[in-house]
Amino acid sequence: MDAPAPEPTLTEAAKRRALAVILMTVVINMIGVGLAWPILPKLVQSMGSGTVSDAAAAYAVIGTIYALAQFVFSPLIGIISDKYGRRPVMLVTLAGLTVDYIFVALAPTLVWLAFARLVGGVFGATVTTANAYVTDISEPEERARIFGLIGAAFGAGFILGPLLGGILGEIDVRLPFYAAAGLGALNLVFAVFFLPESLNEDRRRTRPDWREANPLASLRKIARFPALMPLLIALLITATAQRGLEGTWVLYTEFRFGWGLREAAWSLAFVGVMYVIVQGFLVGPVVRRIGDWPTVITGFAVSCLSLALYGIATTGWMVYPLIALYVIGNGLGAPALTAICSKSVDGDRQGQLQGTLQAINALAIIIGPLFASLVLAHVSAENPIVDVPGLWFIGGAFVFALAVVLAIRARPR
Repeated sequence: MDAPAPEPTLTEAAKRRALAVILMTVVINMIGVGLAWPILPKLVQSMGSGTVSDAAAAYAVIGTIYALAQFVFSPLIGIISDKYGRRPVMLVTLAGLTVDYIFVALAPTLVWLAFARLVGGVFGATVTTANAYVTDISEPEERARIFGLIGAAFGAGFILGPLLGGILGEIDVRLPFYAAAGLGALNLVFAVFFLPESLNEDRRRTRPDWREANPLASLRKIARFPALMPLLIALLITATAQRGLEGTWVLYTEFRFGWGLREAAWSLAFVGVMYVIVQGFLVGPVVRRIGDWPTVITGFAVSCLSLALYGIATTGWMVYPLIALYVIGNGLGAPALTAICSKSVDGDRQGQLQGTLQAINALAIIIGPLFASLVLAHVSAENPIVDVPGLWFIGGAFVFALAVVLAIRARPR
């Protein structure tokens, strides 16, 4: 049963302005992420032996530290935003990410780099807060479309970010992180002056249960919703497959196709273009035409097909049509899945829900890149026992097939 629509906190005109501002905040934030993220594996590689196998193993450890911090702190930040409002939480997380980029840029050793990513994980809750923010200013029937716009904003930032990161990274592998820190500071100033509060005091949780900040407790509580349990499992396993793909993309394409930073950056920019097209222009019409549940099921099925084809791709040119296919599937399915979850929770607990969804995503970031990096370290080593370069992608196809089954079983009759 859908939760009642939230009481309006802003006029319609103010809601449109607030949505535009939060979208711009997300775009600027994602340009910074896009600048830094593709270069991080190369930075790790430069601090070690230089081989793909060793870099993948070290990156697995550093990525796990980041994800553990995000997993632990995301539910807490979601509850804090329910109590104190979205604006102050967004400002603090933007400031924390700016500091993280500076720490990464200055890191002289892998230990320092691991500490810097710990800081980034603690403050990496901009997605949580942005999703709760748009929930505050939207009606339930609008949410799939608006979550799609958030995804499109991510994509828009990811078009420019990786391209700049690839160019700057070829000059100096640390330069993209300084640029990301500068953008983070700019974004913080922009939000200070233009981002309004979306959650009025009379709609805040005056007495939150801080025990819900325990990520495992929060997951258990949300899992009490019978209709959500299969979807949350589907979210976890598909996000695990996707995060593993993302976390190893730069090193995998170097190993499999002989790509450098520039080629990897162009492919990531194409990912951004596709997300803008799919989530900016297709999600709303598709959901209105066929509904949330069919959109999720269809999206998972398309993603399954694309990952299977990824796993057997042997040359770089094959990647681009497969990126388009994967983004169509994931770009349609993910916003519809988030919308279904948000409609099942009352308005004063949207921050908690989004924090829990982010915690699930963080758990996927722990599992996905860790195991994908270990798989890549194995298949890229000399004389691997399992000589299947695209092993992670083939496994991901099976995961998405399972997600299709879970979504079909969870769909209300």
